[in-house]
Amino acid sequence: MPELPEVETTVRGLARFLQGERIVSVRVNRPNMRRPFPADLVQALTGAIISNLSRRAKYGILHTDRDHAMVFHLGMSGRWRIDPESEDKHDHLVLATADHVFALNDPRRFGSVDLLLAPELEMWAPFAALGPEPLGDALTAEHLREATRGRKQAIKLLLLDQRIVAGLGNIYVCEALWRSGISPRKPGGKVTMPQLRRLVPLIREVLEESIVAGGSTLRDFAAPDGELGYFAKVFDVYGREGQSCNRADGGVIQRIVQGGRSTWYCPVCQR
Repeated sequence: MPELPEVETTVRGLARFLQGERIVSVRVNRPNMRRPFPADLVQALTGAIISNLSRRAKYGILHTDRDHAMVFHLGMSGRWRIDPESEDKHDHLVLATADHVFALNDPRRFGSVDLLLAPELEMWAPFAALGPEPLGDALTAEHLREATRGRKQAIKLLLLDQRIVAGLGNIYVCEALWRSGISPRKPGGKVTMPQLRRLVPLIREVLEESIVAGGSTLRDFAAPDGELGYFAKVFDVYGREGQSCNRADGGVIQRIVQGGRSTWYCPVCQR
């Protein structure tokens, strides 16, 4: 599934071509993806100017001058194609400006498209329950301390809870915990404030590195221009079961299952 850096990369890529542009046509090629397309999507977007693009957690948002916002989620395999050379049966939504064509392609159809009035965005149910953005100032060690105080659940699972931190996924939680030297097994309530103060900037660091690199590109993800990211080549723990820890501490990366998800970590340097 595309994670936060992949979505951020997609939004930035779309912004290069869509910011300030007028949508001259909208075509919906099927009635639904994970959910039905909004009934008034074509009417609301045709002729509208894209005033801004943004991201919330793993959702991308196209803001228009008509006070509407189109919110998209890439699901498991979604991506935007810019000026595709040919049509594809998985291009479910196609937007066009005077100069470019943008096709939302999703073979598995786990993605979604919603249309909201701009004032409704913050209170929209999927957004209202979200915690702070990991790249924003609201994510602090103090916030994590309050959110994990007295919790027996493993810190890895708490960081994946979107009510605590918005948009963090499995890959980047594994990487951030390794960089901060925190065991993914450790109960959240027992993670110390010094550890949390180390963890917060390292969460930002691993995400920002991946955004610069173009996303992790584990299977289906591609940036809007079709270029694939390469951050997956430099993971320190993710997917490296049985390999030596990059800290040269004698540790060997192990894989365990937590909450139905694989976790990779070094049992020597992560405490």
